[in-house]
Amino acid sequence: MPNRIDQLLAQIKLLERELVHETLRKEAEFSYRIRHQTVRFAEAAKVRHRQFREGLGRYLRNSRFFVVVTAPVIWMCLIPVALMDLVGSLYQAICFPIYGIPKVRRRDYVALDRHHLSYLNLVEKLNCDYCGYVNGILAYFTEIAARTEQHWCPIKHARCLKCAHSRYRHFFDFGDAETYRAHVEEVRRSYGDLTSPGPVTKSP
Repeated sequence: MPNRIDQLLAQIKLLERELVHETLRKEAEFSYRIRHQTVRFAEAAKVRHRQFREGLGRYLRNSRFFVVVTAPVIWMCLIPVALMDLVGSLYQAICFPIYGIPKVRRRDYVALDRHHLSYLNLVEKLNCDYCGYVNGILAYFTEIAARTEQHWCPIKHARCLKCAHSRYRHFFDFGDAETYRAHVEEVRRSYGDLTSPGPVTKSP
């Protein structure tokens, strides 16, 4: 019988899926559709959006000095994140088939769509796609690590609420030696739930 932690994690997962469905319903409200991974706004919406676009010159003039001078520091983070993208993709491509772990679909985590918003200027579009890429890769890498942890060490921590990633509910309780030894091989191969629909995306 699932313990209270497992029940709470399941509820969180359900709420996450409801949140995604609720977000998708915003399409009609804001006059856009997603077709073949591309966002398309109604022409009237594009015209309305352009009225709210802040010109590049005015945007830069209104930016605080230290915000501008620290921008290169933010963009420097792109180097290790891009390396993480490459290493994580190579790692799962080589190792996951050997371990019997389903591969993580990168496109389920990396979303580069904010440049379609006409009310953003060029700098804002670049910043938004940067954030979408970096946070997407971090989530992608976290899922790769979570599935790896399920294979090699599926044991919950004694105290670490922030460690509860997507695979955590399959892990054994901290200190439950008997159950761990009896079922560890079973859990290492327990990815059946990943054959069910993953992150909700719109069909073409």
